[in-house]
Formats: sequence, C-alpha cells, structure tokens
Amino acid sequence: MDDTLVPGAIVRHPGQPDWGLGQVQSVVGNRVTVNFEHAGKLLINAAVVSLSVVDEDDPALR
Repeated sequence: MDDTLVPGAIVRHPGQPDWGLGQVQSVVGNRVTVNFEHAGKLLINAAVVSLSVVDEDDPALR
C-alpha cells in the first residue's frame, strides 16, 4: 500500500473523478476511510483501488 495514504492526505479516486477531492480520515490495513467532496464518507479497499494522492500545494486546486 502507498505510504502517503495517511490521515489528512488529499486524494482522488481514479475511477470516480466526479467524487472530487477526498481527505483520508483513517487507514487500517487496506481499509481507507475517505471523505469526498461530492460523495461523502466512503470506505475504500486500497488493495483494489489505487487512490491518487494530490499535492495540496498544487495551484490548480485553488
């Protein structure tokens, strides 16, 4: 699993771009709870889905 998937990290779901940005709430093994802008809080199996960590300093996010 990606070591950058830590609570507070900003991520995108590669297969669901309409969910918007998400903030990782918790990580327990492969179970990652993410609060997405347009989909709410979801449990993601990181063994199945490779969440993309977003650079919070990216000017495109502003």
